Amino acid sequence: MVEIKTESALEAMREAGRVVGRALAAVRAAAAVGVSLRELDEAARTVLAEAGARSPFLGYRPSFAPTPFPAVICTSVNDAVVHGIPTDYRLRDGDLVSIDCGAELDGWTGDAAISFTVGTARADDRDLVDATRKALDAGIAAARPGNRIGDISYAIGTVAEAARCGMPADFGGHGIGRRMHEDPHVPNRGRPGRGYPLRPGLALAIEPMLMAGGRDAYRVAADGWTLRTADGSRAAHIEHTVAITEEGPRILTLP
Repeated sequence: MVEIKTESALEAMREAGRVVGRALAAVRAAAAVGVSLRELDEAARTVLAEAGARSPFLGYRPSFAPTPFPAVICTSVNDAVVHGIPTDYRLRDGDLVSIDCGAELDGWTGDAAISFTVGTARADDRDLVDATRKALDAGIAAARPGNRIGDISYAIGTVAEAARCGMPADFGGHGIGRRMHEDPHVPNRGRPGRGYPLRPGLALAIEPMLMAGGRDAYRVAADGWTLRTADGSRAAHIEHTVAITEEGPRILTLP
């Protein structure tokens, strides 16, 4: 069931979104050559704890997962697309890192992701992150009353195709509110004018995931969580929680 939020609910989601934004900023500031992925998870935990928020990631176990997720952020490095588990791996110069984070505060949830390079950035990684950001911007711009989910999907897919990037089939954005994953599903490819109609009060997590190799194929790593590109190419993932309003899209996960 799709829930349409009141203005007060969206404001409460904005507070949860601010926590997510601060957590991602703290992780980005902590990320440096030699820092472990577990240390990045600790940086995010500190922000959530100081805000009195809980993590919707920690202990989360969807139907495909063999075990509950053990951390408050997903840390996906280089060929990992999404859902990477923080480990003792220490960041190296040139690593491409995607961090996904959520927060639940006073019964409402925010969800966002960033991608960045540690140390010296490769030109093709900069292009990949830039294309992913442009895909997100295009999807957000289409998140207006009178449009449909397919318009968001089409906008994201058009940017990805122009950049000759693949995107993992079956994965995309989602409704969000009292729970991290709600209806409707927001595919990263679609046909304009199709799908659920966008109405004021609808909240969506919009999240393009681009793979530099140009293919949509992925594989699941041995941990049962991490999705990796099938061809070993790099991946990037950028996300915001967005509210549909009469005035246009409102991003709820800025710090």
